[in-house]
Amino acid sequence: QVQLEESGGGLVQAGGSLRLSCVASGSIFGINAMGWYRQAPGKQRELVADITRGGSTNYGDPVKGRFTISSDNAKNTVYLQMNSLKPEDTAVYYCNVLRWGVRDWGQGTQVTVSS
Repeated sequence: QVQLEESGGGLVQAGGSLRLSCVASGSIFGINAMGWYRQAPGKQRELVADITRGGSTNYGDPVKGRFTISSDNAKNTVYLQMNSLKPEDTAVYYCNVLRWGVRDWGQGTQVTVSS
Protein backbone atom coordinates (compact mmCIF):
# COMPACT_ATOMS: atom_id res chain seq x y z
CA GLN A 1 0.00 0.00 0.00
CA VAL A 2 0.97 3.60 -0.61
CA GLN A 3 0.92 6.23 2.10
CA LEU A 4 0.37 9.83 1.02
CA GLU A 5 1.32 12.80 3.14
CA GLU A 6 -0.19 16.11 2.08
CA SER A 7 0.91 19.51 3.28
CA GLY A 8 0.56 23.18 2.43
CA GLY A 9 -3.14 23.78 2.88
CA GLY A 10 -4.50 26.65 4.88
CA LEU A 11 -6.32 29.96 4.78
CA VAL A 12 -5.52 32.56 2.15
CA GLN A 13 -7.18 35.70 0.83
CA ALA A 14 -8.60 35.88 -2.66
CA GLY A 15 -5.85 36.55 -5.16
CA GLY A 16 -3.24 34.88 -3.01
CA SER A 17 -1.22 31.72 -3.51
CA LEU A 18 -0.61 28.38 -1.84
CA ARG A 19 1.63 25.47 -2.68
CA LEU A 20 0.52 21.95 -1.85
CA SER A 21 2.90 19.03 -1.57
CA CYS A 22 2.28 15.31 -1.45
CA VAL A 23 4.90 12.68 -0.70
CA ALA A 24 4.27 9.02 -1.48
CA SER A 25 5.88 6.31 0.61
CA GLY A 26 5.51 2.60 1.19
CA SER A 27 4.86 0.41 -1.83
CA ILE A 28 5.70 3.07 -4.37
CA PHE A 29 6.83 0.75 -7.15
CA GLY A 30 4.36 0.84 -10.02
CA ILE A 31 3.14 4.42 -9.60
CA ASN A 32 2.28 5.80 -13.03
CA ALA A 33 0.64 9.08 -12.11
CA MET A 34 0.03 11.42 -9.20
CA GLY A 35 -2.40 14.25 -8.88
CA TRP A 36 -5.03 16.20 -7.02
CA TYR A 37 -8.79 16.14 -6.74
CA ARG A 38 -10.90 18.45 -4.62
CA GLN A 39 -14.31 18.36 -3.03
CA ALA A 40 -16.30 21.32 -1.79
CA PRO A 41 -19.36 21.02 0.46
CA GLY A 42 -22.37 19.91 -1.54
CA LYS A 43 -20.35 19.24 -4.68
CA GLN A 44 -18.89 16.19 -6.38
CA ARG A 45 -15.22 15.45 -6.17
CA GLU A 46 -13.56 16.93 -9.23
CA LEU A 47 -10.22 16.75 -10.96
CA VAL A 48 -7.81 19.56 -10.21
CA ALA A 49 -4.70 18.30 -11.99
CA ASP A 50 -2.65 15.20 -12.51
CA ILE A 51 0.71 14.31 -13.96
CA THR A 52 2.11 11.07 -15.30
CA ARG A 53 5.55 9.73 -14.54
CA GLY A 54 6.44 10.73 -18.10
CA GLY A 55 5.46 14.34 -17.42
CA SER A 56 2.12 14.64 -19.21
CA THR A 57 -0.29 16.95 -17.37
CA ASN A 58 -4.03 17.36 -17.27
CA TYR A 59 -6.03 20.16 -15.61
CA GLY A 60 -9.63 20.67 -14.71
CA ASP A 61 -11.18 23.61 -16.54
CA PRO A 62 -11.75 25.81 -13.44
CA VAL A 63 -8.04 25.91 -12.61
CA LYS A 64 -6.45 26.18 -16.04
CA GLY A 65 -4.07 29.10 -16.24
CA ARG A 66 -3.97 29.52 -12.45
CA PHE A 67 -2.66 26.23 -11.05
CA THR A 68 0.48 24.33 -12.03
CA ILE A 69 1.24 20.73 -11.19
CA SER A 70 4.77 19.40 -11.07
CA SER A 71 6.56 16.35 -9.73
CA ASP A 72 9.89 15.08 -8.55
CA ASN A 73 9.89 11.42 -9.47
CA ALA A 74 13.08 10.69 -7.56
CA LYS A 75 11.38 11.90 -4.38
CA ASN A 76 7.95 10.46 -5.24
CA THR A 77 6.53 13.90 -4.65
CA VAL A 78 3.91 15.96 -6.46
CA TYR A 79 3.32 19.68 -6.05
CA LEU A 80 0.42 21.96 -6.82
CA GLN A 81 1.17 25.65 -7.15
CA MET A 82 -2.10 27.53 -6.72
CA ASN A 83 -2.12 31.16 -7.84
CA SER A 84 -4.86 33.77 -8.17
CA LEU A 85 -7.00 31.85 -5.72
CA LYS A 86 -10.73 32.45 -5.66
CA PRO A 87 -13.31 31.74 -2.95
CA GLU A 88 -14.75 29.02 -5.19
CA ASP A 89 -11.44 27.17 -4.86
CA THR A 90 -12.31 26.47 -1.23
CA ALA A 91 -12.38 22.70 -0.81
CA VAL A 92 -10.64 19.71 0.66
CA TYR A 93 -7.82 18.80 -1.69
CA TYR A 94 -6.95 15.11 -1.97
CA CYS A 95 -3.67 13.80 -3.27
CA ASN A 96 -3.87 10.56 -5.19
CA VAL A 97 -1.61 8.11 -6.96
CA LEU A 98 -2.35 5.69 -9.77
CA ARG A 99 -0.55 2.43 -9.13
CA TRP A 100 -1.18 -0.77 -11.06
CA GLY A 101 -4.43 0.72 -12.33
CA VAL A 102 -5.76 1.51 -8.86
CA ARG A 103 -6.01 4.90 -7.18
CA ASP A 104 -4.89 5.45 -3.60
CA TRP A 105 -5.90 8.58 -1.74
CA GLY A 106 -4.49 10.83 0.91
CA GLN A 107 -6.50 12.10 3.86
CA GLY A 108 -6.96 15.52 2.29
CA THR A 109 -5.90 19.01 3.21
CA GLN A 110 -8.26 21.95 3.64
CA VAL A 111 -7.83 25.01 1.44
CA THR A 112 -9.96 28.01 2.37
CA VAL A 113 -9.98 31.18 0.29
CA SER A 114 -11.59 34.20 1.89
CA SER A 115 -13.18 37.05 -0.03
